[in-house]
Amino acid sequence: MKILGISAYYHDSAAALIVDGKVVYAAQEERFSRIKNDASFPEEAIRYCLTESGYALEDLDYVAFYDKPFLKFERLLETYYAFAPKGFRSFAMAMPIWLKEKLFTKQVIRKQLKKIGGPHAQKIRIVFPEHHLSHAASAFYTSPFAKSAFLTIDGVGEWTTTSYGLASGKEGIEVFGELHFPDSLGLFYSSFTYFLGFKVNSGEYKMMGLAPYSNHKSETVQRFMGIIKEKLVDIKADGSIKLNKDYFEYPVGLRMVNPKKWEILFGFKKRTDEPLTQIHADLAFAAQKVLEEIVLKLALHIKKETQAEYLCLAGGVALNCVANSVLFKETIFKDIYVQPAAGDAGGAIGAALAAAYLKQATFMGLEKPFNPYLGPSASHQEIERTLRKHKSTYHYYESMEELLDTVANHLAHKKVVGWFRGRTEFGPRALGNRSILADPSDPEMQSKLNLKIKFRESFRPFAPAVREEDYDTYFEPGKHSAYMLFTNPVKESLRKPLPKNFDELSLEEKRKASKSELPAITHIDYSARVQVVKKEVNPTFWSLLQTFKNLTGTGVLINTSFNVKDQPIVNTPEDAYQCFMGSGMDILVLENYLIEK
Repeated sequence: MKILGISAYYHDSAAALIVDGKVVYAAQEERFSRIKNDASFPEEAIRYCLTESGYALEDLDYVAFYDKPFLKFERLLETYYAFAPKGFRSFAMAMPIWLKEKLFTKQVIRKQLKKIGGPHAQKIRIVFPEHHLSHAASAFYTSPFAKSAFLTIDGVGEWTTTSYGLASGKEGIEVFGELHFPDSLGLFYSSFTYFLGFKVNSGEYKMMGLAPYSNHKSETVQRFMGIIKEKLVDIKADGSIKLNKDYFEYPVGLRMVNPKKWEILFGFKKRTDEPLTQIHADLAFAAQKVLEEIVLKLALHIKKETQAEYLCLAGGVALNCVANSVLFKETIFKDIYVQPAAGDAGGAIGAALAAAYLKQATFMGLEKPFNPYLGPSASHQEIERTLRKHKSTYHYYESMEELLDTVANHLAHKKVVGWFRGRTEFGPRALGNRSILADPSDPEMQSKLNLKIKFRESFRPFAPAVREEDYDTYFEPGKHSAYMLFTNPVKESLRKPLPKNFDELSLEEKRKASKSELPAITHIDYSARVQVVKKEVNPTFWSLLQTFKNLTGTGVLINTSFNVKDQPIVNTPEDAYQCFMGSGMDILVLENYLIEK
């Protein structure tokens, strides 16, 4: 059975092709359009899936879209009615789009597919799993579990903002309970993202990275947490929440919150583009801790209701690796699985998998880790065309061993390497195929990468990649994540003591303070968002880590995504070359071709 999954029209549109219950191709539209978080119909991503697979539209059994547009329209109408006369401006802007396009999503999909497959688009069967069912399916059917509980948390689907239940290979996905709009944990967190001056739906991870710069036990943090729980959110024992609608405008407004009300509440102005200060970090930390408290209560309730041994997580909030790690540490469940594209892009996979397993065989859990390398690769001919076009000098390595030795030597000499090999990762994290790599032992490397290469905020931490065999040498016990979706404490023996006056330092001074023998990947709280690399999953990247260790004695590399601020991860040799030349990278590797700046 062949099913094409589609997510579109909100953010992070994507397409995925499922063949006999297995994900064989998946890609986000942003990688082709070069528009960050592109929400448009994923025409190029679909073309990629079909072209690479050799299938045409008429070969497909179904096309699955990741939510139900009519239910979403019902939610909009009922919400505007409930809040009237508030929100008229938002209503006037939204309705023409809905009445012209979104309400007729099925016809729009057929029209778009007609560009790809001609008249066959009229005959293909289109199904619409609910949004949170798509999320749940994306996690469970790519997990190693034959049976598990699931928890999906995001901004909002149709009505649902949180759902939980039990998933079984034999019996499918059974929903036990839901939270409904406007009570949303995802939009609660995004409201703080907005107030702290970051972009909603893409800046939440920045706020998560800022939070550890807080003076955790300070009176300010305790006061902020008290205000949040007293004024903004009522948290029930089972993890369900009620938001105080007097302080939130997202249900019908054009802003997440009323800034003036929040400024009175917290005692400082909404941040626009001014420098971050301690009070911003303190509020970020308070919001993060409240989020973690709610997630833990939800998990305890789910365990009680389902008695499941395992838990699958999906939805945008499942990309909060700090909350995931807090949950894992509590050992409520034996193990936790988070799908690498847990946000809306993963809904394309989930919609197709939900349709597939409603129609076909039992799911027994994956025997091997889910393969995230589902996107395009580049041929040697394509690479050579790019290099000739730019009259670039390069060296081609016939021997993989020689290439790895050369790259490791450059890394050991503190060079920054753009690494482009194999198929593109699906999801927001670069996992060793579209990566920028560097030596984590260099105390200047974090600042160099942020300011001269990534062109982003200096406080942002970098993730380490380590071979599974070397994990215990550098990190304390924790979840071994192949997808960078959990944080792990740096080994205590590698840590350096912080200055006695640490809490009194500015954010930049805190960042500069040396925290471990691997300063470029050690966050301010001694944590790191680790990618644990297994040889069976990515043998080339695994071998590069081994080669670097043999040369330097260090078995860890910085692994950050191959892009610069506000740009998608590179997709083609041309993208990679332009990013390389427009930044401070020293070396570019395109498959077996090496270019030195």
